[in-house]
Amino acid sequence: METDTARKAPEQPLDLARRIVDILSDRKAADIVLLDIHPMASFADYFVICTATSERQMQALAEAVAEALERDGIRPAQVEGTPDSGWILMDYGDVIVHIFSPDTRSYYQLERIWANAPTIVRVL
Repeated sequence: METDTARKAPEQPLDLARRIVDILSDRKAADIVLLDIHPMASFADYFVICTATSERQMQALAEAVAEALERDGIRPAQVEGTPDSGWILMDYGDVIVHIFSPDTRSYYQLERIWANAPTIVRVL
């Protein structure tokens, strides 16, 4: 019988990206977008972008993703940024998670920069 601690890690990058979207949605992240960047980028296949309404929520979202995936045996290669910087980036190899404050997301406009990337999921 499979338990939470023995859960099999997602085998495909899209499965991992969708799992991250679900985690963020469950934690009430705002304006979640899953972009398929693999036709345009060699460093990753997917971006998951979301907005946190406060520094506290930003930290909680990053912790929720890290803890849920760690239970699946998945750890980020790198985590950069802090809630007070307005941007936390979590690098899971083929999937990169961007957790923004509203102002920082508006400033960097990743969706505009990656406008040619197909949107797989958008949760408002």
